[in-house]
Order: sequence, then structure tokens, then C-alpha cells
Amino acid sequence: MSRKFQCKAIPSSWIEKQGRRLDCGPYMSGAMEARELLRKLKARKDHLQNLTEGGISGIINAGRITRRWVDTTEHGYPFLSSSDILQADLANISHIAKSVARKNSQLLIKTSWILITRSGNIGRMAYVRADMNGMACSEDVLRIIPDESTIKPGYLYAYLSTKFGVPIVISGTYGSIITHLEPNHIADLPVPRLGAVEDQAHKLIQQAADLRVEGAKAFNEAKFIFDEMLEVRDNDKPLCGLSFSTVNASSLLKRVDAAYHSPSAIRIEGNIHSGSHTSVGEIANVMLPPISSRVMTNEPDYGYPYFSGDALYYWTPEPKGHLARKSPKIETLIVNEEGILVQAFGQTYGLICRPTWIIPSLVGSAISGLMLRLTSPDKRMLRYLYAFIASRAGQIVTKRLPYGGSIPHMNEGQYREVPVPLFEDGLIDRVCEKMEIFINSKTTSNALESQARTLVERAIEEGGC
Repeated sequence: MSRKFQCKAIPSSWIEKQGRRLDCGPYMSGAMEARELLRKLKARKDHLQNLTEGGISGIINAGRITRRWVDTTEHGYPFLSSSDILQADLANISHIAKSVARKNSQLLIKTSWILITRSGNIGRMAYVRADMNGMACSEDVLRIIPDESTIKPGYLYAYLSTKFGVPIVISGTYGSIITHLEPNHIADLPVPRLGAVEDQAHKLIQQAADLRVEGAKAFNEAKFIFDEMLEVRDNDKPLCGLSFSTVNASSLLKRVDAAYHSPSAIRIEGNIHSGSHTSVGEIANVMLPPISSRVMTNEPDYGYPYFSGDALYYWTPEPKGHLARKSPKIETLIVNEEGILVQAFGQTYGLICRPTWIIPSLVGSAISGLMLRLTSPDKRMLRYLYAFIASRAGQIVTKRLPYGGSIPHMNEGQYREVPVPLFEDGLIDRVCEKMEIFINSKTTSNALESQARTLVERAIEEGGC
């Protein structure tokens, strides 16, 4: 007995409605539709390999490497994983030994290159900013080196990340359990030449990149103020390795795990208590949503955009899907104002205790129930608190809090008691000004990138004129 199946292309309107992150199935149909539209486009088109330095050799798969980790930039390069390329805060990334990079120079990336994840969650893209120049990057990420004599790199990035570029990129994947993308799979990807639109899109993408460099610099400066004032040493790290401390027997009645009695945490917390200080709970309302089931829906009109924990640390958070409005206790997952989110569950050396900010575009969305919500009408002090808990000092005194076996976690009561130093008003103002620069850079740069993609998509839909 035989059966006949009819294949039907999925319209671009459906793809737009579902968002940019889809499984390969819908993307295959989207890729066919995109290629057909581009084929009919009157504008001139080039293949991607003709727009990169050295042809197809300008699309690089760095190849497998031996990962040898070091502690300092003196002996290593900051190493970007396939998710780190999207991160807004690169202060916590690992360092790979310079000897590894000497064996494989293709590990290092340069400004204005385009990065595309090629394994696992394929098709995530990043534009290499000035502050990423010279870093090492995972072999799970393709590097595209635009030939700037033939195309503006910002335009190429904007086009590849549109609803036309992404499906074609992802349609080149192969493999069943772990899919992959290779340079030859996207070498013939069609790139329309759009004249003045290319210059406009490049300018917008470059402005976004420059804003992010400025914002990240301000963020690091704000955090450094806390580290300097609280006398954080070079070898102080959250949950450092071999160390010992002497504690009163009475303190063991509260916690007996070694991490809680970290010498660095005890010393830094003592420095906080020696001066003017307050606590997290006195600055902000702290709430952890109750555990409840999640009901997802494919119909955006019947749900809220749902953001998981890891996506919220990216420059441009992307929803994982839509959480149905009928989900139990849905009101506890909706964020109604700007504030701080802190991962409350997770592995010790992962995202747990890391803070991120609720930017305006997230307001009204559903957020993972595994994150603490820190809110306050006093947004000035909330930004100050954000800088503290994101600093090395803040991470050292909070990373000691989680408890539990397979999945460590912390609760609201613990977090409310975390001591926070109170500097003199002028220093608080400096911290808040820098944090405002960082938070605004996220919002504005996201808007600029979105504007660039919309500009390119509209030009293609209107025939390339």
C-alpha cells in the first residue's frame, strides 16, 4: 500500500509571525520561497563566496582544537563559545591558552567579521565588534570575512540575518542527531545588491556595534568601582579552588558546605560591613515565582512571548516560543516593569546568580520561573544594585548562596539578606550614569539592528529598487 504526500511551502507571513528561530523543517520551505523571490528580483545578485576575502576560503570553519584553559589574559585569549557571541557581558568568559591559537590561527576573530553558529542551534549570528577583536572563538562558529572592497560588512550581516537570509543559511545544514553547517553549504547563497540601501544598512549596523562597545565599556567601569572600593584581589574568584578559612563553630549551624565559607567571600563581605551598607531587600522587592507547569502554544494571539534564562543575557533576547494565557499562575511570570532578573537555579559554574536587566521590549512578556525578580520604583538605586551584583565582588558574595545537589538553587530570603555597600552620593551617581549608558545601549542598538533588517527586507520585497 502506497501513500502520496503533498508538500506545501510555508508562506513568509507565517514565518514572520512565528519569529526568526524555527526548526529546520519550516526553514526548508522558507528557504525555497526566499530563493524563488530572490531569483525573480531584478537587482543584481552575487554569490556569498564572491563577496568574501579569497572566495570560499573567506568562509572559515576553524576545525577541531584541543581546549587548554588558563586563568589570565597573559597566557590566553578570551574564548567565545557559540552562545557567548550573543552575550552582552563578556566579563565571565573563559580563556584558552595562546599555544592553542598558535597551532590554529583561524581561532582568532577580527572586527567586522560575521559569525554564524554551525552546530547544534544553527543560524545564530553576530557582528564582530571592536571589543571582540582578537578574541578566540569556538570551532562551532563559522567566520565570514567580507571583502570590504566589494561589499559593506554591515549590510552583509543585516541581509544574512533577515527573514530571507536566515532560512537559506539553515537550509544548508546536514546531519540527524547533531546537525552541522559547512562553508560550501552557503558558498552559493545569493546576496542581492541594493545600491544605496547597502550603505544605509551598514551604517545602522555599525552604529549598533559602536553603541554596544560603548555600553560594555561603561558596564565594566561601573563594576570595577565596586571591585576597587571593596579591595577585590586579582586571585579572588567566585568559588575559587583550593583554599581554607577559619570560622566560628556557631556559623556552621547555618551552613556547613565549604563554598559558603569561601575566604574571599568572607573578606569582601567584611569590607562591606565595615562601611556604610544596606541590603538587597532594603533596595528592592525580591520575588521568585512559585513552581508551576508551563503550557506552550503555537498561536501568538493566545499567549505571551516566553523567554528562557539563557536568552535574557543576550544583547537581543529572542523568545523561545509563546506561553499560553491559560497556564497556571501565569500572572507570576509576566514582567510589568523594568528591573533586575537573577538566575536562581542552575549549575554552580553556570548562570546561577548572574543578573540581567529587563529592557523595555521585555515588559509584558513571560519570563522563566527560575529567575528572581528584583523591582523598585527607585530605578536609580536599582541600576546601582545591578552593577554591584554583576561585579566580581557581588558575584563572589552571592555565588556562595546556592545549595542543593544535582540542581543548586537559592531562595528569596537568602537573597534579601545580601549586604550591599553604600558609597557616597557622588560615587553612586557615577555608577548609575554608567549603568544608564549600558542599559540604553542595549535598547538603542537592538532598535538600530531591527531597523537595518527591516530596510533590507522592504527593499527586497519592493523589487530591489
